[in-house]
Amino acid sequence: MRVACLHGFLGSPEVWRGIADGAHAVALPGHGGGPVGETWAANLDAVARAIGACDVVIGYSLGARVALGLVATERVGRAVLISVNAGIDDGERADRREADAAWARLLRTQGLATFLSAWEAQPLFATQARAGAEVIAQRRVRRLALDPEQLARSLEVMGLAEMPDYRGALDARCSLVVGAEDTRYVELARSWGQAAVSIADCGHDPTLEQPQQLARALARMLT
Repeated sequence: MRVACLHGFLGSPEVWRGIADGAHAVALPGHGGGPVGETWAANLDAVARAIGACDVVIGYSLGARVALGLVATERVGRAVLISVNAGIDDGERADRREADAAWARLLRTQGLATFLSAWEAQPLFATQARAGAEVIAQRRVRRLALDPEQLARSLEVMGLAEMPDYRGALDARCSLVVGAEDTRYVELARSWGQAAVSIADCGHDPTLEQPQQLARALARMLT
């Protein structure tokens, strides 16, 4: 079985080490996988080329949205979606676009270090302190090596406001994973009528907070 892995926003292929060893982990556009393209579709094409032929794609957050796009456009047969938002109503797009634009301005005007401090302080990521200071410091070093302009472009072009609504593509081809303490995403999965594998003692990012538990869950799901 050929498996590809896609990291989240501010991530890198290294996040899958020890979680999905043997899988083909690729860098997303704007994160070392080439520059961000002009449209969501162009970036989806770029990722499809990067992963090549595969049977299953595993994605976290932004990577999960891209993975879902690959399934929805029938380029991959199956996906495991970790902490995914499958789409929003058209009426929500303007507000989301404005929010992403504000983050992009912060990157361009205040720099990456200031942006990271603000981004990581969001309530969504509060549970990540359990990963420990050393692990968080290592992640910060990797994040500081990223290109702030490309990250801003990722927010503007690959943000939820620009992604097609893929909720209709959630079917037997897609398996969902959520952190048990990530209440918003647990509720999203429930609202879509989707069963989700729950990772105990975990918030939004199982790759950081509970990598061993996630690895065991993925191994079960892939067999």
